[in-house]
Amino acid sequence: MQISTQETELKHYQQILLRNPKDINAQIHCGNLCAELGRFEEAAGYFRRLLRVFKTNQDVRNALCFALQSLGNEAHTKHRFMMAEACFQEALQYQPNNAAYWYNLGNAQRELGRPKEALKSFLASVKIAPDDADTLNNLGNVYRELGQLDQAILSYKQALQINPDLHHALAHLVHQQQHICDWQDLEHNIEMVRNIVRTIPSARISPFAFLSMPGTTSEEQKICANHWVKNQYASLVSLSEELNFQHQTECRNKNQKIKIGYISADFRLHPLAFLITELIELHDRNQFEVIAFSFGIDDKTSARIRLEKAFDAFYDIRFLTDVEAANKIHACGIDILVDLTGFTQTSRSGIAALKAAPINVNWLGFPGSMGLVPASANHQEQSLARPLFDYLISDDFITPPATAKYYAETLISLPNCYQPNDRHRPVGKKPSREACGLPEGAFVFCCFNQSFKITPAIFTVWMHILKVQTDSVLWLLECNVWAKQNLNAEAAKHDIQPHRIIFAPRVSIADHLARHVHADLFLDTLPYNAHTTCSDALWMGVPVLTCTGTTFASRVAGSLLNACNLPELITDNLSVYEEKALELAKNKETLSHLKQKLLANKATAALFDTTLFAHNLENSYIRMHNRRLRECIK
Repeated sequence: MQISTQETELKHYQQILLRNPKDINAQIHCGNLCAELGRFEEAAGYFRRLLRVFKTNQDVRNALCFALQSLGNEAHTKHRFMMAEACFQEALQYQPNNAAYWYNLGNAQRELGRPKEALKSFLASVKIAPDDADTLNNLGNVYRELGQLDQAILSYKQALQINPDLHHALAHLVHQQQHICDWQDLEHNIEMVRNIVRTIPSARISPFAFLSMPGTTSEEQKICANHWVKNQYASLVSLSEELNFQHQTECRNKNQKIKIGYISADFRLHPLAFLITELIELHDRNQFEVIAFSFGIDDKTSARIRLEKAFDAFYDIRFLTDVEAANKIHACGIDILVDLTGFTQTSRSGIAALKAAPINVNWLGFPGSMGLVPASANHQEQSLARPLFDYLISDDFITPPATAKYYAETLISLPNCYQPNDRHRPVGKKPSREACGLPEGAFVFCCFNQSFKITPAIFTVWMHILKVQTDSVLWLLECNVWAKQNLNAEAAKHDIQPHRIIFAPRVSIADHLARHVHADLFLDTLPYNAHTTCSDALWMGVPVLTCTGTTFASRVAGSLLNACNLPELITDNLSVYEEKALELAKNKETLSHLKQKLLANKATAALFDTTLFAHNLENSYIRMHNRRLRECIK
């Protein structure tokens, strides 16, 4: 075989170098042969030594850069982003005008969580190659992460002008236009994305962006997730076969605990902490060992410190590659790995593809299916696929049994509700109405959902409500300056004056909870409901009026309301939703009764019974674990 001949030649020249390390001809042959064999790190070493002798030789420089580029690309594929960064930085020392090197450097820096540095790299690449659509798309991504949404949108548009078939750029464009509430051509663009998902499996459409788009169905969302997993995680699926982690198959003795691993980017001052922290504290340590794997920042807050204390062990895996993280998870003997982040911006769900734990669970972070992966790199047929996550934790309201076909995972339906809550979440000092910018005597409708959840349809309903209820205002979260401008412009089209829409600035979570006291009724969004923001409002005694759809994300608020014994606030179409909002605004006695009922139920409602929730969740974990052991015996 050719490779064995090359390896024989390489050994021959390496023997020459052992006798005479300064033999230039042998060094050249060794470098070239290593490159041909795909041993790029060794090749780079030989070419570096040659460059010390031939400092200005362009051929040697080019050979070194080839090896570094190949090594950098290989490292990136294996999620070894620090090595990839180092390779392209070194290559740029010799070829500073190479746009591809700047592009690849930016990609590595972005993966390392350094968007400011990535921005500089992408800008350098664009300056050299202004017509590269992929670079413009990735430039848009880092602008988005830096909060410069106007520049992100401009970059995506430029990318699409150059390459109209850059499908993921279109999905990014739509999602960022949703964030700034720019609804021009929105419906048309969403239909284009939906068609792409249905007809082009190779398109890399973000599942999170897709499920946020009005009109997408549960079936389409599953298809989108399937395509995403196949396109993004193919290399990790192959790696999982090489790693071939072995898991315990025999029954444990009665003193051996089930090990639960929770993996997330958000073990910090984040809404997730106000859902799970008390749950983690309440886990039955006689039956379970609970371990955290954190790949997000350590913000040094009291929320982070409390979480670190809540777990039996807490590992920071930010700087580990996916393979290294998987090895760590496997070394800990995790029985059930629970992904609390999912396909959101900071996702590292590819770790699940490596099967470091025998059971993978999707919960809380991503409101939908996370798709299928091929069972083997040699078998691409859908019938031989397996779910990326074995289970999706939900409840019967969010995912009725008839909807199971829209989820790759096996559905685990918890009693009452799928969402836990922390009864010890901090609440700040109550602000004055004036400090919140709210007029005295006005009825306050509020919605503290992120701006991308506000659709033209729901905003039109809100404007109708304000027009009829003339003494009312709408209190929204100020997500970004462009959304504020665009919503005010949309309101003007409905003859609603700017002073009737009040924007709440971003404050600490404790202070945000405290200002709820001035809200009369929370108006939910469709098709992406309030999730944590709904439970926040209910915890603070604010009734939430929701409208349900057919997707996971559109049914969460209804589940929370049922768990608070407030089914009367669940509607299933926007006409009834509008009528109910006006009825409650006009009938203060009915609204007061609802608030009293909510406060009275707070001590006993299933939504806030974290002890009961922990018990129900643990029963589900035990069933998952025992089911796997039974399958192993078969």
